[in-house]
Amino acid sequence: MAPDSAGPKSRLKSLDPDIRRARKSPILDAIDTEALLDMRKLRAYRLGRFRAELKKRDCMGALLYDPINIRYATGSRNMAVWTLHNAVRYAFIPTEGPITIFDFHNCEHLSDGLETVAEVRPAVGWTYFGGGSRLEEFAKRWSAEIVDLVKTHGGGNRRLAVDKLDPVGTHGLEAAGIQIVEGQAVCELARAIKSDEEIACMVTSVTACETGMARMREALKPGMTENELWSLLHQANIAAGGEWIETRLLTSGGRTNPWFQESSDRVIRSGELVSFDTDLIGPFGYCADISRTYFCGHGKPTDEQKQLYGLAYEQIHTNLDLVKAGIGFREFSEKSFRLPEKCAPNRYSVVFHGVGLADEYPASIYAQDYEKGGYDGVLEAGMTICIESYMGEVGGLEGVKLEQQILVTETGYQLLSTFPFEEQLLPSRWL
Repeated sequence: MAPDSAGPKSRLKSLDPDIRRARKSPILDAIDTEALLDMRKLRAYRLGRFRAELKKRDCMGALLYDPINIRYATGSRNMAVWTLHNAVRYAFIPTEGPITIFDFHNCEHLSDGLETVAEVRPAVGWTYFGGGSRLEEFAKRWSAEIVDLVKTHGGGNRRLAVDKLDPVGTHGLEAAGIQIVEGQAVCELARAIKSDEEIACMVTSVTACETGMARMREALKPGMTENELWSLLHQANIAAGGEWIETRLLTSGGRTNPWFQESSDRVIRSGELVSFDTDLIGPFGYCADISRTYFCGHGKPTDEQKQLYGLAYEQIHTNLDLVKAGIGFREFSEKSFRLPEKCAPNRYSVVFHGVGLADEYPASIYAQDYEKGGYDGVLEAGMTICIESYMGEVGGLEGVKLEQQILVTETGYQLLSTFPFEEQLLPSRWL
């Protein structure tokens, strides 16, 4: 590449928006992000997969409200958490033709530099928050604009994939002759197979996440609260150019069993387990979903603590050995590690789940749950998934949470999460 004669600020402004954000990260200084990532190639791959799924369903295009889906298809982002519950940002993506982003008030500049976005228009907010007593009026204005785009780019096809939409909007589009097609499947299936650039983004996010995990491990001491410890992961993520954390899953002592209790101001005591699940949306918007359990203090873990940890460790590695392209979701579940009888009632919701810009398709649940809530499919090379374990006896004092994030390959898997397990908690047979 020829030397750039422009000043530092000019060079930074000319970079891709996501690259500019990552370049400001002190944690990721050692990573040559520009050399690692071709963001245009990444966006072209993602949009190509999305449009291929639209074509399979004979849809003329899609209307997306979920900010994660918008980002996947276009690379454009804005206030993702806020717009998850405020319907003031959406994208119209024709199967063939120019993409239009409808953005929040005075936010048009946020899509500057994105070759995927042809036009940015002001969004029409017609939820009750945005429309109040004029909701119906605003919804009619909104639907007229969407209908016009369908007519312009559909070539007579009125099948429109939609990921999420309130009843007033649904009724307005249907009244105008638009056939609404379930759109979340389009998004999930498109997102399932990752490109090399996506894997590089995910590794960057995992790096930021494991930096925070290391800081937590180093700082953990009796007398600090769960929230104090949990805040260190948030700080590391934001400093690295990350975005948010989806849950508050860090607990200690007796609050580790059953699982799914949220981080609190409880003081952590010496000799207790601390279990957590990162659920972290890091740099470039990719998820690092890793779970670990630490031991607090300088004493020795009890036999019960080591037994639970050993079982969780065994479950993770037994199930990792099953991973390869071609295995079915249900087959995986049926061959997976069998929980001890006392731990089965407190089992986790899934044996594995997909991960990308968030937790996503596919998922495999426990064999005893399949008739009620499972579905089948096949693991494919290029999928990224998380292998889950939670081990806690009914009525037991504590529980252990472990999870590994991996890339599925033709013959097995590649670890994406590399944070070490706790040797002092492992039974001797695993050392």
